[in-house]
Amino acid sequence: MWSERQGQLLPTRAFVAFRYASPLTEEALEEMKKAGVKRAVALTLYPQYSCSTTGSSLNQLWRSLQTIDPKNEIKWSVIDRYPTHAKLIDAFARNIEKSLAGYSEADRKNVVLLFSAHSLPMSVVNRGDPYPAEVAATVHQVMNRLGNTNPYRLVWQSQVGPSQWLGPKTDQAIEGYAKQGVKHLLAIPIAFVSDHVETLFELDIEYGHLAKEKGIDFRRVESLNDNAIFIEALADLVNTHLKSHTSISTQLLLRCPSCSNATCGKTKSFFEGQKSMI
Repeated sequence: MWSERQGQLLPTRAFVAFRYASPLTEEALEEMKKAGVKRAVALTLYPQYSCSTTGSSLNQLWRSLQTIDPKNEIKWSVIDRYPTHAKLIDAFARNIEKSLAGYSEADRKNVVLLFSAHSLPMSVVNRGDPYPAEVAATVHQVMNRLGNTNPYRLVWQSQVGPSQWLGPKTDQAIEGYAKQGVKHLLAIPIAFVSDHVETLFELDIEYGHLAKEKGIDFRRVESLNDNAIFIEALADLVNTHLKSHTSISTQLLLRCPSCSNATCGKTKSFFEGQKSMI
């Protein structure tokens, strides 16, 4: 749906690539080769950059290109993040306003906005990953757009395993606010742009049941999915990027201060080297 609607706004053809589901990166590249594509933009659907998400996906793209397009017949550039893009912020804010309108006037101002994003292991954070700061930047801009009408917090979900992860955890925040007497929580998936298991099950069902047990009215803002303003944001990103004639952002060039992944350096060098070809 994204690809179809974005294609209506730009004279381009869109291909979709996933890391862990079909069509995989390799499948998408094979399709592009068969279609005779010579120029491509790798557009991430993670608004905020992390080495574990966009970085990992770009590394996989680079690895796949070594075998599927070894002669570099497709010339590449990258849109690696857009945490404060005006239309992205507006799309989030409008969905929040729509949800807030569902509360009574007496309750509305007391609704706590709970921005929830996928957490990261602290080992990744301490390596210098920019993700926490970029998620916080998105939240800050959304709250400015809303006029800071409601109290809010940024919390982190989907932690797994025994290692230390970035917190506070979303479920612990729900329990904590229950103890403080908070009655209304409105969850906003601020780092996810589409519905999947972490919104439909983890947020809606797991945390929804937890909040109900604690006596909290827990609701969730709808995900962006094929929101028209979000689609406009993606189209604007691509259009502006193509006019800039750049291959890579200055931020993507910079590796984390404690980066130990040699593939990251090779991936960044590859995409930087595309500048002279586009």
